[in-house]
Amino acid sequence: MKEFIKVMKALSDPNRVKMMKMLQARPLCVCEIKEALGIAQSTASKHLKILEDAELVRSFKDGLWVNYSLSDGKGSPYSASMIGNLKHWLEDEPGIRDLNRILPGIDRHDIVGR
Repeated sequence: MKEFIKVMKALSDPNRVKMMKMLQARPLCVCEIKEALGIAQSTASKHLKILEDAELVRSFKDGLWVNYSLSDGKGSPYSASMIGNLKHWLEDEPGIRDLNRILPGIDRHDIVGR
C-alpha cells in the first residue's frame, strides 16, 4: 500500500499534475518548467523530486542540462496506470490548455540567455 499512497500523494498537488501534463509534450529542464508555471526554481526542483521518487518521472543528463521526462512506468503498476490515464485526462482544463499553448514558445536557451 505504501507505493500506492506515494503515487497518489505525488499527484495531490496541482503544480505536479501540471508538470506531468507538460512532460507529455517533451522532456523539459527545471528552468523551462519553472518558467511555464511561474514558480521558483527550488520549488520546481522539489516537486520534480517528489514525482521522481514516486516513479512518475525520470531525469537524465544531457551535457550540462538535466532533463525530465515521464517515466516508462515499469517500476510501479500504480505509476504506470496514472501515467497512462493522465494522457487522456484534463485536456479541457483551462490551466492545462494554457500550458499547452505557451509551452512551445518556452526554450531553455532563451531563459538562460536573459
